[in-house]
Amino acid sequence: MAKKTAATKSKVKYSKETYTFWYESMLLMRRFEEKAGQLYGQQKIRGFCHLYIGQEACASGSISALTKDDKWITAYRCHAHPLGLGTDPGAVMAELFGKATGTTKGKGGSMHIFDKERNFAGGHGIVGAQVPMGLGLGFAEKYKGTKNLAICYMGDGAVRQGAVHEAMNLAMLYKTPVIFVIENNGYAMGTSVARTSNVTELYQIGEAYDMPSFPVDGMNVEAIHEAVSEAAERARRGDGPTLLEFRTYRYKGHSMSDPQKYRTKEEVEEYKQRDPIEQVLMTIRENSILSEEEIEAIIKKVKKQVDEAVKFAEESPWPDGQDAFKDVYVQEDYPFVME
Repeated sequence: MAKKTAATKSKVKYSKETYTFWYESMLLMRRFEEKAGQLYGQQKIRGFCHLYIGQEACASGSISALTKDDKWITAYRCHAHPLGLGTDPGAVMAELFGKATGTTKGKGGSMHIFDKERNFAGGHGIVGAQVPMGLGLGFAEKYKGTKNLAICYMGDGAVRQGAVHEAMNLAMLYKTPVIFVIENNGYAMGTSVARTSNVTELYQIGEAYDMPSFPVDGMNVEAIHEAVSEAAERARRGDGPTLLEFRTYRYKGHSMSDPQKYRTKEEVEEYKQRDPIEQVLMTIRENSILSEEEIEAIIKKVKKQVDEAVKFAEESPWPDGQDAFKDVYVQEDYPFVME
């Protein structure tokens, strides 16, 4: 169970630029998704919508530890990762709206954000299906002889899928440069880890394949940065994959339609005492890394980004009906059968 963070001065380990990135990127993720939740309630965003609120450190700390040439893939809780990687918030919001200016031209929606330019190979809706694809992304880098790697995220509910274990086995066999990440928020869709498996220390799953496997405080961006940095060094020197279990917590339900009857309000509030954004902001303030004026400037910048993203999405056009036949095959004049 989570415990309240002790009110002791946090030691500065990294540069001003790094702390600034962590605070700004996580704040953008948080404010963007808070707005997305509001818009979903107004029925401007439809279909499924899985929010990342509370888990922001899992993305931000990994991004700071890797390079722009590394490859990313995750499940359907996928708004925050591209935002941290630098994808235009307007394009992400437009995709949530189903507009033609979205990251996948309005065809993917909340669960299928992609950005090829930033090597984000997308969010994927089939539970666990992204894991062998993440292995493939890493194998491609090994095949081409680069020093790049792939980082592949999955939820705690996905680790029961057979494809996950097949991927881990092959990753170790071929010493593939891939970092497997379990974002363990405790409940998968709505069932606790303890009710689904005798193995509740999920990082131990990797040990069955002799894979270096470690638990990580998923509410602490510094801890994530350090764990991913070590795993990246291992991958780049040719020693193969790592499994990291980020022990995190989502403040919202599995999706916007989740009544969350499987956990108590007291539990949620207890985890909020370890909020990743507040933790890094405390370090920034206690060590005078940023002035109050600089912090306020970031807050205003993020608000403006979110407001502009909403405006862009609302003013963007809907896809044309014929767009359903585009981007399906590489061959542009593929002979679709039409009546």
